Amino acid sequence: MPQQTTRRKFIQQSVNASAVAAGIGYLSGRAPAASDSANEKLDIAIIGTGGRGRANMGGVRSENIVALCDVDDRALGKAKSQHSKAAAFHDFRKLIDTQKCDAVVISTTDMTHAPAAIRAMRHGMHVYCEKPLAHTVWEARQMQLHYLARKKKIATQMGTQIHATDNYRRVVELVQSGAIGNVTEAHVWCNRRSNQGPVPSGSAPVPEWLKWDLWLGPSPQRAYQKGLMPGNLTWNRYWHFGNGILGDMGSHLIDLPFWALALRDPNTAEADAPPAHPQIYPTKLTVTWEHPKRGDGPHEQACKVRWYDGHAKPNQLLGIDVSKYGIGVLFVGEEGKLLADYRRRSIYSPDNQPMKVDVKIANPIAPSKGHYNEWIHACKNDPTSTLCNFDYSGKLIEHNLLGAVAHRAGKKLQWDPKLLKATNAPEASRFIHKTYRKGWEIEVDAT
Repeated sequence: MPQQTTRRKFIQQSVNASAVAAGIGYLSGRAPAASDSANEKLDIAIIGTGGRGRANMGGVRSENIVALCDVDDRALGKAKSQHSKAAAFHDFRKLIDTQKCDAVVISTTDMTHAPAAIRAMRHGMHVYCEKPLAHTVWEARQMQLHYLARKKKIATQMGTQIHATDNYRRVVELVQSGAIGNVTEAHVWCNRRSNQGPVPSGSAPVPEWLKWDLWLGPSPQRAYQKGLMPGNLTWNRYWHFGNGILGDMGSHLIDLPFWALALRDPNTAEADAPPAHPQIYPTKLTVTWEHPKRGDGPHEQACKVRWYDGHAKPNQLLGIDVSKYGIGVLFVGEEGKLLADYRRRSIYSPDNQPMKVDVKIANPIAPSKGHYNEWIHACKNDPTSTLCNFDYSGKLIEHNLLGAVAHRAGKKLQWDPKLLKATNAPEASRFIHKTYRKGWEIEVDAT
């Protein structure tokens, strides 16, 4: 019997149920487990077990769930009832520091994605992390750097499940094969609206099931307030915890032009919205990023990407009726337009007549194994094989959150990606990076 299999049987037999509730791991040490073969199951820790965490836990159910972590005892209890042998924690820092796991799946609040993922990567663990990958532009860059330094050893994937769908792949093929000619613009929208009501004030007793201080994580200390919870449609509209609709849905929707147009760093970012509130995401937001030319292909031209959400969501775009598309992307090329959402795609002539194209697909994209299976396969076989690894997805989120920075700074930003700085707006720096509560800082690799 292989040594690794023996070790895992020993672990499963030595779980101490009484230590579980106290958040004590059943095995100390920092080195992650290593798979003996591509067929052996991974030992996975689930960080965040409610909401998206439930779905993500189901996505990796083929593997061994050996540890669970949540600040909500109700969600943790439900997960524990399904995985009775798994160790349970409230604090992901303790889990990562003491648990010998092959991999972690992170489905926490936005402001704890990067602290948890970077800690896990530094311990040599494979990481699957929900979108958005980070809470600030600086965090998104750190996610890229930590992954790139370890990319031959760890597999990473951001939770943009739509990236694995057939429709997205066909759209990318069409754009990159020149079906609508050189693309000069991509318009992206989402009809979700953010309620900019009054900021919760005062305080309320912390529910007995909630570890409030751990929920806050790196965010500034504040009293518990019911209005901040539950669910990401409440807390993520507050800048201390999330980046609203752009941070959330932009991860899925801007992913399509980012992929199809092989985008990386923009030259500029400019927002159009009501004056920025110091604490809350706006009720409507439009952001425009200008990207430089990257090559001579139809998908590598200088182009603009424009985002619309909330009350800014358009019904007509350049003569195309998009009123029935609650979410969508419109690519504008020199020889036509391509309209798409998660499941549909249509091509229009320059004068907006529906048309079919006969184009040879230059680089066909293979069918996905499934978004979770791509990551699991990469963990066991080739860590560099995931399409939404933290280099690609980190750059996507860095790009998106720069739009939120432009809104909060109230100025068109001239962007220097090497310096990670808006060269014309030093005041934007406080939105690019943030201050962390003591004990929640992100450790940076030595250069």
